Amino acid sequence: MQVFTTVLRFFQQGGPFMYPLLIVMVIGLAIAAERWLYLKRARKENRALWGRMLPLLNQGDHAGAEQLAADSQTAIGRVLGYGLSRSKTAGTRAEVEMAMEESLMEVTPLLERRTHYLATFANIATLMGLLGTIIGLIKGFTAVANVNPAEKADLLSASISVAMNTTAFGLIVAIPLLLMHAVLQSTANDLIDSVEMAAIKFLNSFGFKH
Repeated sequence: MQVFTTVLRFFQQGGPFMYPLLIVMVIGLAIAAERWLYLKRARKENRALWGRMLPLLNQGDHAGAEQLAADSQTAIGRVLGYGLSRSKTAGTRAEVEMAMEESLMEVTPLLERRTHYLATFANIATLMGLLGTIIGLIKGFTAVANVNPAEKADLLSASISVAMNTTAFGLIVAIPLLLMHAVLQSTANDLIDSVEMAAIKFLNSFGFKH
């Protein structure tokens, strides 16, 4: 509760630059929430599909595995389905592997979609906070230029305090966005690695010529 009160105080005392920062924060949090839910669901669905497909591959039921992949929209389903389809006409492992790599290149952007915006928004928030502080300081020094020397110190101190709130709020927005970007990027990479591992196990289940 104290953290929320502190953030609210920064916002109230920061000036007009707080509103663009607030918009950046809301958009960033919305993207992070959507990506987290998407990746969490994708990981669960990938594991479920692989758990059903692996026994079919081990039994040599490639038709059943291909039908299972065709009925799925998961990353593993797309990559393995492409490989199963290509294996019907390919004579070597390299041909199927190349086809699956091509499919993986199509799947990877879906897992990483919009995640890079979080790092961009974090940089925007930091720079916007600094810009707000600089503009606030310029206004503060301009305002006290013709003020009575006895009042100048107090007015300048108040102006600097308000201006620094913009930088503080900008960092409050930027740091969580950077952390969420790192977590989501790591999660997406783990998913891609799991798909690649499934593809290797899939290839090993075939008796391709090298």
